[in-house]
Amino acid sequence: MAFVLSTAEAKPNKQKVVLYVYLHCQDCCDKIMKNIPFDKELKNAVKDIVFDMEAQTVTVTYDANKTDVPALQKAFAKIGKPATTTPPEHKHEGHNHHEHHNHAH
Repeated sequence: MAFVLSTAEAKPNKQKVVLYVYLHCQDCCDKIMKNIPFDKELKNAVKDIVFDMEAQTVTVTYDANKTDVPALQKAFAKIGKPATTTPPEHKHEGHNHHEHHNHAH
């Protein structure tokens, strides 16, 4: 029984996350492919990357035993490709323009 448990723990805990990333062209995808799977902070945790240029998303399959979504986002930001877990339209929620008025007073 303990043997079965130990082999189960050794298995990768594969998770998928859809990240919204600005994909301008194939070079953007290439840059991500050349960097994200090899980021030393991610410790070989990235198993698969699927691009959808039309939806502007990158679906990352990763080993949750080795990394998490914030670490993936940090790796994307490092190469100048900020990644969010919500579509970019949602960035406009909240009233940030009021903050600027407060600074002016």
